[in-house]
Amino acid sequence: MARETRAFDAVRIFFTGVGGQGTLLATRLVGEAALAEGISVTMSEIHGMAQRGGVVESSVVIGNAFSPTIPDGEADILMAFEPLEALRALPKCHAQSLIIANTAPIVPFSVATGQSTYPELAALHGLIKEKVSNLMWLDAVELARKAGSERASNTVLVGVLAGSGRLPLGKSSWEEALKRTLAPRIVGINRQAFEAGYAFSRAGGV
Repeated sequence: MARETRAFDAVRIFFTGVGGQGTLLATRLVGEAALAEGISVTMSEIHGMAQRGGVVESSVVIGNAFSPTIPDGEADILMAFEPLEALRALPKCHAQSLIIANTAPIVPFSVATGQSTYPELAALHGLIKEKVSNLMWLDAVELARKAGSERASNTVLVGVLAGSGRLPLGKSSWEEALKRTLAPRIVGINRQAFEAGYAFSRAGGV
C-alpha cells in the first residue's frame, strides 16, 4: 500500500526510444515506483509510430507539478533507449541534466537501404558529452543478456536510474513497481535486469 502522498520538488524525466524497446513500460515502472513511495506523479505518452519501429517518446514528472509536459531545456533526466535518439532529444536537456543512454543502436530503415549512414558511436558520445556534464553511457542490451534476457534492456535502464540517486525512491518502491507492472512470469528475470543496471549505476556508471 502506498504511503500518504508527500511534497517533493518536481523532477522531469523525458524518455525516448523506438518501437519495440519497451520505452512505455519503463515509463510506467518509474511512475509506479513514485506512487509506491507516496509521491505524486504525472505521465504522458507520445506513441509515434511505435508499431513500425518509429520514435516513441514519453515523460514522467515526479513531485509538485500539474503537467507532464516537458518543454525544451527543462528535462532533468533523459532516458534514451537508443543512442541516436539520445542526440535528437538533447534540446530537452539543460547543462546539469543526467542522460542515461543505451549504446546498442537500432538501424533506421534509411540506413538499412543505403540511403543514409548511421553515425559512429564515439561521435555520438562526443556530441552528447559536449552538452551535458552527467552522462551514463552503457550497452543495456548486453547487461540484460547477461541477466538472462536481452528483452529486459529497458529494465536495465530503469535500474540505472534507480541507482543514480536522482529520485527519492527507496529500493522497496522499485520492487513494488516491478510486481505491479509486470506479469508474474517475467518479474524474476526483470528483477535481475534491474539489479544489473542498479549495480552499474552505483559503481559510478563504469
